[in-house]
Amino acid sequence: MTPASHLRYDQTGWLLACATLSLAPHASHLPLSLVGVCALLLGWRGLLAQRGKPLPNRFLLLALAACLVALVGAEFQRLFGKEPGIALLAGLLSIKLLETRGIRDARTVILLSFFMQMGLFLYKQTMGVAALALTGSVTTVAALLSLEGRAETPRARGLAAARLVLQGLPLMAVLFVLFPRIQGPLWGLPADAYTHRTGLSDSMSPGDVARISESGAIAFRARFEGDPPPPAERYWRGPVLSDFDGRTWRQAQGSVTDTPSYRSQGIAYTYTLTLEPHNRRWLLALDFPAAAPDLRYSSDFQLLAQAPVHTRLRLDLVSHPATRVGLDESDSVLRQALYLPPKSNPRTRALGARLRAEASARGDIPALAIAHFKASQLAYTLDPLPFGQDDVDSFLFDRRQGFCEHFAAAFVVTMRAAGIPARVVTGYQGGEINTVDGTFVVRQSDAHAWAEVWFAGKGWQRMDPTAASAPRRIDSGLAGALPGIDRLPLLARSDLPLLRALRDNLEAIDNRWNQWVLGYNPARQQALLSALGLARTDWVSLTALLAAAGTCVAGLLAAWALRQRSPADAIDRDWARFCQQLAAIGIPREPWEGPLDYARRASHRRPDLAGSVSAIATTYANLRYGQSGTDPTTVQRFHQSVKAFRPR
Repeated sequence: MTPASHLRYDQTGWLLACATLSLAPHASHLPLSLVGVCALLLGWRGLLAQRGKPLPNRFLLLALAACLVALVGAEFQRLFGKEPGIALLAGLLSIKLLETRGIRDARTVILLSFFMQMGLFLYKQTMGVAALALTGSVTTVAALLSLEGRAETPRARGLAAARLVLQGLPLMAVLFVLFPRIQGPLWGLPADAYTHRTGLSDSMSPGDVARISESGAIAFRARFEGDPPPPAERYWRGPVLSDFDGRTWRQAQGSVTDTPSYRSQGIAYTYTLTLEPHNRRWLLALDFPAAAPDLRYSSDFQLLAQAPVHTRLRLDLVSHPATRVGLDESDSVLRQALYLPPKSNPRTRALGARLRAEASARGDIPALAIAHFKASQLAYTLDPLPFGQDDVDSFLFDRRQGFCEHFAAAFVVTMRAAGIPARVVTGYQGGEINTVDGTFVVRQSDAHAWAEVWFAGKGWQRMDPTAASAPRRIDSGLAGALPGIDRLPLLARSDLPLLRALRDNLEAIDNRWNQWVLGYNPARQQALLSALGLARTDWVSLTALLAAAGTCVAGLLAAWALRQRSPADAIDRDWARFCQQLAAIGIPREPWEGPLDYARRASHRRPDLAGSVSAIATTYANLRYGQSGTDPTTVQRFHQSVKAFRPR
């Protein structure tokens, strides 16, 4: 063991507090093994400080650091990237506290704590994360202040740190508004910056949509001009899946153009959609969006972005659900929409052939299939029993229970077996209005799969076989179709009204944060500055404006600081008054004299004043240079003593 730390007990306490508050929010992102190691190291450091024990030697710390690197490598299978980098930083911060003996080491701990607070934004940029980072920053500033002065109470130290942070907010606001904006977050890292996103995929196997529906995370928000569409029209189109290998549905290759291949018609819904990042090019929109700048349109009527959606995206769209699409569909697309793998799902193939034989016209086959689904009493459930090798046959004839992807897949296979081109469409169905801010919110729990069938002269038409067995899924969402199910997302439960009200309020606040803080992009900056009469907003003019505004803010803060008076100012004013009174009777203080030397000389000249002069000078010296600081009671007694001192 090496000598104990030279830091005061309060300084060590503040360092432990800032490190703990900087590391704690990362607990949900770090492996449990590393969280446990960091907790043990912090607890060990606190125990050493409490008992006044010496710190461990450097060889032990080097061994701990090597073990930490090995642990991170084992957990992440790599040492580079966002997640292993944050993990290494967390462990090294905990180890650093065990070798922190002096002010220099303490400043390193403070710097690492600031890095950990900044690292929170590599995962999320929500208002809650910002609040956690702010709490950690205030504590870290308090730790920094503790290194520069005498010991103070935690309350006084915390208030001083909070005042410093508040004083920096005006300059932060200037930087936020005027600093040239860069599209996309500054915290994006290569390779792993966009991992671990929840949402739809470009393929679908049995159970995939059910797993997505167990999440209550928001997929996107929409704000309509006027009333939103009725529940039966709230189909938000995502990936279209035509390629089927007997179990998994995948997207087929198609063309992409800058304008839609259809002509919009019928009722129009105008809305602004704010899409959460999902790392894919496809967007979510009501059928069928009209042409919009900077967007792409696929041959299967998906709306696409120019690049994968790595950041929150805001779109102004107009959709026409009644538009007729695919009237002149190509033969290759129709052949793909009729293909079934050989020897797969033989019973469903037989069902399709029978329905084709029973139908008096091709257009009657979908209705006959829906009637068969109803008669089979298929159950809609979030947790179906395991299926066999032929998933569709097992669903329709054996298990008779499944989620929306089972209904859609079974219907499409039946249609193809009956000779009708069909495909699966995935996306979201439904949504709900936030009663606080009026925003239309669609969650991952609203993920859905339905079918499209094609008829000559009519084009592609939506068919939703799930609605036949669970009509409340369309009218009331997942919570209405499966009330009381424990696996439903907590925030989507319909039997918890108080929790839903709290959720609506928090999400309304979070939406404002997203729109006005995270959504402050170059276009919004341009619009704001144009509204202020600044038409030219290139980097030269923005830099000049930023420098001018920053100078003004700094000047105002400096002027305010100079006008502030502290208790020490009142003490010095009383001391100056005391010195003036002695100077008036012929005993002026020399510039080189300290208070005690001055008191001894004055007492020698006027023995009759020695008691009062010595007491006042000693109290002043203790207040200005002693350990007690500016104690309010002592300051008040000093003021009364000077006020009562009237030498003649």
